[in-house]
Amino acid sequence: MAENQAVGPVEDIARRIHTVRGQRVMLDSDLASLYGVTTKQFNQQVRRNSARFPSDFVFRLTKEEAGNLKSQFVTSSLGWGGRRKPHNAFTEHGAVMAATILNSPRAVQMSIFVVRAFLRLREWVVGQAALAARLADLERRVGAHDHDLKAIIQTIRSMLEPPAPPRKQIGFREG
Repeated sequence: MAENQAVGPVEDIARRIHTVRGQRVMLDSDLASLYGVTTKQFNQQVRRNSARFPSDFVFRLTKEEAGNLKSQFVTSSLGWGGRRKPHNAFTEHGAVMAATILNSPRAVQMSIFVVRAFLRLREWVVGQAALAARLADLERRVGAHDHDLKAIIQTIRSMLEPPAPPRKQIGFREG
């Protein structure tokens, strides 16, 4: 299946990846919609297969974390038909494991797109780190040259200044 088909473009999935607790994760509701099931069905399968989901694959968001993410996507309020339980956040490995427990053709297809989205994000982060390292190296080299250039400019300025007038000699003169 081609990567750019409407079933699940990698860019669309990449927009659903959030950073929580220093990890890149996808929310249960996003994964459920990608895999073509309801969030309730999705979480039910995760609970039934809890041995496959250790804490480094999935964790429950705190109220504060959910509140921070709420500004990034629209959800209804809890009192008016919204979520009653906090979101589960799935790391890359948890998202792939979720596809294996659903075991539908769409889940298998979408797991490939999810992995590609996480890989693309990882490549972007590595690229940013390489750019930051190059900038730091450039700053370090320019900083060392900056001191040398200042010394050269001071020497040239001192050479451009007219010599001090000769001082009168103290003492007796003949003649």
